[in-house]
Amino acid sequence: MLEIKAVSCIKQDRCLFDSLSFSLKAGEIMQVEGPNGAGKTSLLRIIAGFARADDGQVLFAGEDIQHNYDEFAANLLFIGHKTGVNGQLSAYENVRHWQAVHGVRDNGEIYPLLAQLGLVGLEDVPVRTLSAGQQRRVALVRLWHNHAKLWILDEPFTALDKKGVALLQQRFQTHLSNGGGILLTTHQDLTAQFAQLLTLSLEYRL
Repeated sequence: MLEIKAVSCIKQDRCLFDSLSFSLKAGEIMQVEGPNGAGKTSLLRIIAGFARADDGQVLFAGEDIQHNYDEFAANLLFIGHKTGVNGQLSAYENVRHWQAVHGVRDNGEIYPLLAQLGLVGLEDVPVRTLSAGQQRRVALVRLWHNHAKLWILDEPFTALDKKGVALLQQRFQTHLSNGGGILLTTHQDLTAQFAQLLTLSLEYRL
C-alpha cells in the first residue's frame, strides 16, 4: 500500500532523518515513536504530500504520490494537530459539511457517535466554544464516515478518556480487517492487541 524510499528531511540546518525507508501493507498499522523534535509530524506531513522531502520518494500502490496526487488524496484520511473543523459551525454541522464535500451519505449515526466520543449536549453549539480536546473529538468522527484506504493520524488519542480510546481502537481494528492501513503517532500505548502492529522509532538528532 505505502512505501517510503530513502526519504530525508532537513529543517533549520538540522537533519531530522536521513535515507529512511519502510513499507506499510494493507491490513497493517504502524506506530511512529520518538521524542519531541525527532521529526514524527514532519514525516507524516511528507507522507501525506503536504511537505516535500529533501530526498527520496513516497509511493502509494507502487506510484510516486507526486505523479498522481489526486488519486492518492482520494485514498487518504489525514487528521493532524490542526483538526480542520470550522469554529462557526456546530459539531453536527461540521460532520455534515465534511460528508457533503466528500460525497458521504448521512446514515444517521452522527449524534450517536458524537455522544460516544464524549460530546453529549455539545452537538449543536458552535465548535469555537469547545475545548481543543473536544474539537479533536469532532474531527475523529470522520473515521466512521470515509472510504479512504490509508489513515495518517497525528496523536489521535489526545484528550480522550479510556472509553473514547477503546472506541477508537475498535474502529482501527475494523478498518484494518477491511484492508485499510494506519500510520499514527501517539504518546500513549495502544491498549488493544494489534497483531498487525509495526513500530518505527525516530531518534532526536543534534
